[in-house]
Amino acid sequence: MSQAPPQSGEPVVTPVRVVIGLCLLAPFVAMLWVGSYAKSDPAFIGIPFFYWYQMAWVLISTALTMIAYKLWQRDQRARRGGGSR
Repeated sequence: MSQAPPQSGEPVVTPVRVVIGLCLLAPFVAMLWVGSYAKSDPAFIGIPFFYWYQMAWVLISTALTMIAYKLWQRDQRARRGGGSR
């Protein structure tokens, strides 16, 4: 017996969508947990940790958002039956 595909209005939780959510949530958690980076050491090329850590998260957030977007596109194509390219 095969299961009927979910209705178009039903929310569906899949492993891919969980990964997408984690990719989008990670930067918020990292920035809101101030105690983890509220220090000056280790310095990087003379820049205190507090500043370079936040700037590193700009790049990390960009990469995670791009990954989430690509996964979302692939998920939507697969749900419409267009393959997984």
